[in-house]
Amino acid sequence: MTSPSTDSATGERPVKPALQTRLRTDLAGLAPAYFGLVMATGIVSIAAHLQGWSQLARTLFYLNNVMYAVLWLLTLGRLLWFPRRLFSDLIDHLRGPGFFTMVAGTGVLGAQYVLLLADYRIGLLLWIVALVLWLGLTYAIFTAFTVKEHKPTLDQGISGAWLLAVVATQSVAVLSAMLAAHVAQPYRLEMNFLALSMWLWGGMLYIWMMSLIFYRYTFFRFAPGDLSPPYWINMGAMSISTLAGSLLIINAHDAPFLLSLLPFLKGFTVFYWATGTWWIPMLVLLSIWRHVYKRFPMHYDPLYWGAVFPLGMYATCTHQMLHAMEFELLEFLPKLFLIVALVTWSLAFIGLLLDLLRRFDLLPALAPFTEKHL
Repeated sequence: MTSPSTDSATGERPVKPALQTRLRTDLAGLAPAYFGLVMATGIVSIAAHLQGWSQLARTLFYLNNVMYAVLWLLTLGRLLWFPRRLFSDLIDHLRGPGFFTMVAGTGVLGAQYVLLLADYRIGLLLWIVALVLWLGLTYAIFTAFTVKEHKPTLDQGISGAWLLAVVATQSVAVLSAMLAAHVAQPYRLEMNFLALSMWLWGGMLYIWMMSLIFYRYTFFRFAPGDLSPPYWINMGAMSISTLAGSLLIINAHDAPFLLSLLPFLKGFTVFYWATGTWWIPMLVLLSIWRHVYKRFPMHYDPLYWGAVFPLGMYATCTHQMLHAMEFELLEFLPKLFLIVALVTWSLAFIGLLLDLLRRFDLLPALAPFTEKHL
């Protein structure tokens, strides 16, 4: 006689209805910012490559391809089965900016193909995808924010996640500059001009958004729960702007208009780097205030990938800036921040694995530990 806990035809255990329901709920509520996982893994891989850690860089690169494909499948599944939830998130002031991780993740993966494999065809394909996503998401999200009738107040509607729009813009600039070095004229001029335009627009967008975010931080009540992980994008947005500026400086001899702007490019690249560097101690102090003084519990959250990415990007942008500017006094920083980024990436990845095991009921005993300590 067949056990009631098995399927009579296959002899296998069916998926628990409760598990099916929970997985559908998880898919419906999938965080738009989950492509931050690709951003973080990709930039740590690039930083490792620049420091000569080739095997680690390749391993993270292959892992990143798998995660990118899985996240696209989940996103398309959400679009197919839960389109209203997805579009509701798209026009939400807090969750909407998370969609920009799709652009940045695509751009970072394209940069990996260019740097690690010298595969410019796939790099160009991902550049096209990133550019189309950037155009669609930028105008869809900000148009919706502008025309929607019911809007949150500033303290309830803005966070560091808004700066993902800057990161997305600069990721297109970075990949454009990388590809420009490997295409023939006149496309080289055009790619460099696009990279320059996106770099300038990203800088202007940061000034607009950071003014609002800083105003919200300093003139409204600030609770530990308000200090969500994407506040590290305050620094990450400046780091990727530094990287884009450094690549434009390196490309200057391929485009006369860049050569004429070289003092401006160098000045603003250092300005972006200095601004990002200023944020690091401030963010560390706020983290201590949140988790030590206020004892805000740490648990896995997909938004934590938005905190890993800036650390890897700071290592990468500093390395490229030193190369572009021919500095030597800061050579210790890229490797130091690569190590920090690797540690934080490892902790976040362990948290992700434990969270997945818990969601599939494979690790119920460790669920409390996961929620409290990761």
